[in-house]
Amino acid sequence: MDFEGGNLNWYEHFREGKEIVVATCSKSGEPNANVNLSLGFVDNKLLVADFKMATTIKNLKENKKICVVAGYYKIKGTAELFTSGEYFDMCVKKITNFKPKTAILVSVKEVFDMDKVKKLK
Repeated sequence: MDFEGGNLNWYEHFREGKEIVVATCSKSGEPNANVNLSLGFVDNKLLVADFKMATTIKNLKENKKICVVAGYYKIKGTAELFTSGEYFDMCVKKITNFKPKTAILVSVKEVFDMDKVKKLK
C-alpha cells in the first residue's frame, strides 16, 4: 500500500472478504447504510460491489461523499461508479454467486481510528 502517513493496521480491516458498512447521504441529507463485503484495494482505492443497494447508488449519484466502517476504523472519501470497464469486470470476477450491478471505487481522503479517537490520515 502506498497511503501516506499513519499506521497501516487499519488497512487490514478493509481487506478483500471483510465485512464493511457503507454509509451515504442523499442530496437532501437523508442518511443510508448497508452491510457489504470489501473487495479489497485497487490502485489505492477501496473496491465495493453493488448488488441491491439502489438507495446507496442513488445517493452517490447526487453526492459522491461516502463513509465506510470496518471494525473500529472509519474511511471517509469520494466514490466513483462504474457499470462497465476494468473495475466493474474486477467485481464480476471476484463475486461468483451474485451479479454485480455497479462497481463502487472509493478514494480514501481520511482514515479514523474510532477506538483511539484519532485521525490516521
